Amino acid sequence: MKGYVFHGPGEAAWEEVPDPGVMEPGDAIVRVDAVTICGTDLHILGGDVPDVRPGTVLGHEAVGEIVEIGADVRSVRPGDRVLVSCISACGRCSYCREGMYGQCRGGGGWILGHTVDGTQAEYVRVPHADLSVHPLPASVADEDAVLLADIFPTAYEVGVLNGRVRPGDTVVVVGAGPVGLAAVATARLFAPERIVAVDVATARLEAARKLGAEAVADARETPEQLIADLTDGLGADVVIEAVGLPETFEMCTRMVRPGGRVANVGVHGRPATLHLEELWSRNITLTTGLVDTRTTPTLLRMAAADRLPTAQLVTHTFPMERMQEAYDVFAGAAETGALKVVLGGPQREVVPVGEA
Repeated sequence: MKGYVFHGPGEAAWEEVPDPGVMEPGDAIVRVDAVTICGTDLHILGGDVPDVRPGTVLGHEAVGEIVEIGADVRSVRPGDRVLVSCISACGRCSYCREGMYGQCRGGGGWILGHTVDGTQAEYVRVPHADLSVHPLPASVADEDAVLLADIFPTAYEVGVLNGRVRPGDTVVVVGAGPVGLAAVATARLFAPERIVAVDVATARLEAARKLGAEAVADARETPEQLIADLTDGLGADVVIEAVGLPETFEMCTRMVRPGGRVANVGVHGRPATLHLEELWSRNITLTTGLVDTRTTPTLLRMAAADRLPTAQLVTHTFPMERMQEAYDVFAGAAETGALKVVLGGPQREVVPVGEA
């Protein structure tokens, strides 16, 4: 089979790799029908995740069909169409028993495309399959379902739920990339007074408006002043950081009100300064986190009921063999307007950002 193989910072290729097989009783082998590319994959290629070994197949999000299972797998069987979660969970360790699957100490957590071969291939071995794949309703299309493998649970759990968004809140989402846009969409479920999106790309800000942001701000034009004007100088109740840069993190801490919450979602490759000399007396809550995917079943039910705007985030589709082109388009989002690219499944016309 073929897979997209990491060979070191800046080097990867779609090439022949060995077919996966069942190695443990809890494994499932999935024929991959649709995958997407994550910003974390770009961080790996940029050298920001040094524990990914050269020779690893990248990717941690997929939709496909079960073709083989280990002796201990009970929740799925060959022929089932499933969502492959970005997080694998043993279900037995103390963290899994608390629903903190991202911190699994039983051989799970974020392993696909990280410490074991991932999903950007024709087939993938999924460890701990009983808790790491989810049967899919026929009503949810592949390109919609694959967005529930990572970006929607990440935005919802690490951004909206950790930030404790409540009715009447002012919510600011810094970064209108795919995860930031998913945070805009899922924050609306809690009836905040307003959602403000901050980014540097006009097209992404327009996409945020279409997903429910009442106001948008260019990150280069002191958005802190806009938030102050909207809140009588207090600041936002919740600020969600969805970029992963020192500048954007520090911006978030300047926009939050006393007693407010900053929920960091972005993947940081460089140190960021926490200005405790300014924040210590303001009763600020700061949260960080790796997604646990404990809300994936809920999000799947919402997608089946057409209550999540998944299709609006897919801007480009490709056949699997054009993986390198898809990476180039995704990495060059400033020029291409890419939000999420999906590989596999039916191809369709590119949808301009903000017009979905």
